[in-house]
Amino acid sequence: MANLIKTRRGLDIQINGKAKEVIEKTIISDEIALIPDYYCGITPKVVVKEGDIVKAGSPVFYNKKNEAMNFVSPVSGKIIAVNRGERRKVESIVIENDKKNTCEKFIVKSPEKHTADEIKVLLLTTGLWVYIKQRPYDVIANPTQTPKAIFISSFDTAPLAPNYDFVIGSQMTDFQTGIDVLTKLTVGKVHLGVKAGNTIFAPVKNVEITPYEGPHPVGNVGIQINKINPVNKGEVVWTINAQDVLFIGRLFNKGIVDLTRTIALTGPEVNAPQYCNTIAGCRINQLVDGKLSLNVTHRIICGNVLSGIKVTTSGYLDPYATQISVIEEGIDTHELIGWAMPRFNKFSVSGTYFTGFFENKFVQKILGKKNYKYDARLMGGKRAIIMSGEYDKVLPMDILPEFLIKAMIAGNIDKMEALGAYEIAPEDVALCEFVCTSKLPLQQIVRTALDNMKQEME
Repeated sequence: MANLIKTRRGLDIQINGKAKEVIEKTIISDEIALIPDYYCGITPKVVVKEGDIVKAGSPVFYNKKNEAMNFVSPVSGKIIAVNRGERRKVESIVIENDKKNTCEKFIVKSPEKHTADEIKVLLLTTGLWVYIKQRPYDVIANPTQTPKAIFISSFDTAPLAPNYDFVIGSQMTDFQTGIDVLTKLTVGKVHLGVKAGNTIFAPVKNVEITPYEGPHPVGNVGIQINKINPVNKGEVVWTINAQDVLFIGRLFNKGIVDLTRTIALTGPEVNAPQYCNTIAGCRINQLVDGKLSLNVTHRIICGNVLSGIKVTTSGYLDPYATQISVIEEGIDTHELIGWAMPRFNKFSVSGTYFTGFFENKFVQKILGKKNYKYDARLMGGKRAIIMSGEYDKVLPMDILPEFLIKAMIAGNIDKMEALGAYEIAPEDVALCEFVCTSKLPLQQIVRTALDNMKQEME
């Protein structure tokens, strides 16, 4: 095990509604949808039509930029809609779930009996390759490249994030198999980041285990890459979510595509926050109906409150999401003199409110950490970027975030390269966006800049 890495920069946001470590039941909706927009950097080509019968693991569309990269059905059933928007853009492919879970069978051997090329072909064919991402650009990994390392974070420090010890602890056989597969794909090491004091992942083999300690975003894989093996020009690092490693393990252990995952239903507007088993593309309404508070307008988010995607009850689960967060929209809230109202129930990074008293470490030792009431209001207006150093306080990376953001806004690729754009992803600046005095959409700025950079550089 590597030496402990500590950081003090960051911020733990305390919100009510953390999921109890109880798995309610398996919820798989009558309709499942694949939404190409959830997969960054691809151009879809649909290979099915309405009325076609598919199995779990059958290709539904592929990436025009790499025709070997399949996107497969998570369930068996019938294609009931291929929805298109302007200029025939594919918006979604909807599958009627027949509840039989008939699976495509794939011939697999133990990982050590496969070559790296054979494993790549198998992952591309079965649709599991899309869960492997790369830095730079934070897009689906390019299978023609070989990464210098692969990074996995076994813990999530985002607000109300699921506990991976609980989720993965009973599936360690599949997790180990997934790790064994990934070791064949890199000339370097597979790095597994663990929370300091963790023992669940200590027996995992074929990885370099590194413990971390500190506030969010230390659980982000981007922070861990920056601390151990930063990405320079011409280098590639791959990343994969710890739960997605299970998908690969199941394929090699069972010979089928099983995209079942455990998600946490969290947030102050959830009546009984807990875990449930579901599948990528599940209808949101079947996951949240009857479980939310009444008489308020809800903001439902696929993912955490910092970097998740806003959805409606008629939407579908993001294939990368490991939690659903529900907070109050805030449109029903009307306060005297707005943000300037003195209060004890609103968190302030700058200590504007009296809540700064509860953030004192001595007070927290006596009273414990206080959870605050949050909603989706912006609480201020957008303005020009203010060079105040506030991003540096919450981003524990060896970069200059304010200068990088300015270079991204200006579209200056040379400066973006020099300032660390190769190793950053939108989720890494989510806390910067939260504390931003200027109310800038930093994650959107980073995503747009990385897409433009990729187009220019490749």
